[in-house]
Amino acid sequence: MGIAIIKFIAFIISGSSSMLAESVHSLADSGNQVLLLLGGRKSRKQADVEHPFGYGRERYVYAFVVSIILFSVGGVFSLYEGVEKISHPHPIDSPWVPIVVLLAAMVLEGFSLRTAMKESNHTRGKLSWVQFVRRAKAPELPVVLLEDVAALTGLTFAFVGIVIAVATGNGVWDGIGTIAIGTLLVAVAVVLGIETKSLLVGEGASAVDVTAIQDAIDAGHDVERVIHMKTLYLGPDELMVAAKIALPASARLDDVANTINAVEARIRAAVPIARVIYIEPDVYVAEASPATPTEAIVIKASD
Repeated sequence: MGIAIIKFIAFIISGSSSMLAESVHSLADSGNQVLLLLGGRKSRKQADVEHPFGYGRERYVYAFVVSIILFSVGGVFSLYEGVEKISHPHPIDSPWVPIVVLLAAMVLEGFSLRTAMKESNHTRGKLSWVQFVRRAKAPELPVVLLEDVAALTGLTFAFVGIVIAVATGNGVWDGIGTIAIGTLLVAVAVVLGIETKSLLVGEGASAVDVTAIQDAIDAGHDVERVIHMKTLYLGPDELMVAAKIALPASARLDDVANTINAVEARIRAAVPIARVIYIEPDVYVAEASPATPTEAIVIKASD
């Protein structure tokens, strides 16, 4: 908010459209952080009758709203302002003011980006930054990372546009820098929208977690095999696992119940965020035939 206020003051003094675009960008970023905090708070509500799986996806909803705000408030406004400046160019007054403000903002945004990268490294592991943004289930860090990168890049566009406008005396370059900022914000907003939409629709566990869950199920001598399994993120920190497992046809009901309890315990030990688990016991029979020598059929326990 402090950066946004300083940029607005620099815009009023200089009349630079790039500074106005950057001011709106910082204002939108500040509002987005509030929305992310609000989403995190709402996601901690306890499950109820209307939402039996809890409110974990609130974080995805608010992250999606952030992408819309970044697109409309930040990107579209900057594009409009840039076109307006190119259509009606005017020289920049007191150019040293926006230049000093932009340089100071670059330093501050650099500290912000460094903090975001440091926090992301706790969960990023060996993933590249692109992979981390695409695969992260907690939306806050990818959003902040992209916003900080966009902020630094946008400041660079604004700085170059203002410097060239001052050097040439042609205010059109200020408008060009503003359009570059708007295009950047629209691109970042689209990426955020695509990634958060995927989380809202429902994503399954990563290949590593799927393998860990399957290994945990197969670890017991009481399970013959996993017939099929599906996973779904109910929120960034909560995974649902539904699996159909094959048990011996001769197993007693109490043995089946004990086996299911043991399987659930092993899954939770292997993947702690697997908090909602449904296990369906079935009997697996492999039948050989001339057409499909390894064809398999599943006989439900109710059969």
